[in-house]
Amino acid sequence: MEPRRRIWLVAAGTAGCMAGAGAAVPFVGSLAPSAKARAEGGPMDVDISDLLPGQKKTLLWRGQPIWFLRRTPQMLDSLKLTESLVADPMSKNEAFPTPKWARNRWRSIRPEYLVVVGICTHLGCSPVDRFTPGAQPSLPSDWDGGFLCPCHGSLYDLAGRVFKNMPAPANLPVPPYRYLDDHKILLGEAQA
Repeated sequence: MEPRRRIWLVAAGTAGCMAGAGAAVPFVGSLAPSAKARAEGGPMDVDISDLLPGQKKTLLWRGQPIWFLRRTPQMLDSLKLTESLVADPMSKNEAFPTPKWARNRWRSIRPEYLVVVGICTHLGCSPVDRFTPGAQPSLPSDWDGGFLCPCHGSLYDLAGRVFKNMPAPANLPVPPYRYLDDHKILLGEAQA
């Protein structure tokens, strides 16, 4: 090949590579998550000071509903009654791991506040609140309060523990969180 032609081929190839790289940079940059998506997946401060005893707050985090329930003394007492009725009272199921600090009767850092992912472990439905004790449609006559998954009938107590012989295979998941102070939770960072 003549030298002059070789120079033009090298120059054209170099220009083509530079143009390809220039076109690839914005494309590759567009694949990165947006600022909004990064914020939704990262840790999030949650103010729980407005929760009255017996109230629940739901927030969306990482595309999942997270429940914050401030339990009353009566709700906490009911957990003793349901302990023998639930499938995994101390959350030791390794297939659906629970943080070590939540492997207790309350499934939380502080007994008064429950923080769980509000998605049934059976098929991903969202259970509904059934906090009122006593007989009700689709619930046992000795109901102590908790959550009902209306899709297939799984029942959870007020700690998110699934009752025995239900379609759901595990307790409601506990997300990573820690307390910043008495009124704020940092969702997305685990308790040390």
